[in-house]
Amino acid sequence: PLTVDPSEDWVRLPANHEDVQARIESLRRRVEAEPVLDDGVLRTATGWVALPELEARIMGVLLSRFGRVADRQSVLAAGWPGETPNRNVLDVHLHRLRRRIAPIDLCIRTVRKRGYILEPSYQ
Repeated sequence: PLTVDPSEDWVRLPANHEDVQARIESLRRRVEAEPVLDDGVLRTATGWVALPELEARIMGVLLSRFGRVADRQSVLAAGWPGETPNRNVLDVHLHRLRRRIAPIDLCIRTVRKRGYILEPSYQ
């Protein structure tokens, strides 16, 4: 069967023990790997994407709180140090960032009146 969840895999029986163990290990690495931002390149277990400088700063804050809420003020401060852009500027950049990271199985969810959560897109 086709799967969309990277934490799911299938094997046809009969399968030898070594093949099953190799699939289990591969799944474990795929699911447990947290994304890494290195010099503007965001890497995950499923691929990588280059980010513009401003979006890399925003991603840095989201990654530091991976799976948890990053408050809006922290995201704004990272993207625009010493400035206070209007609300739409952040929304536009988050929209672009969401599109960039979708192919590598990440998503940014908005938590109303709290901030944003970066998490795997299959959760």
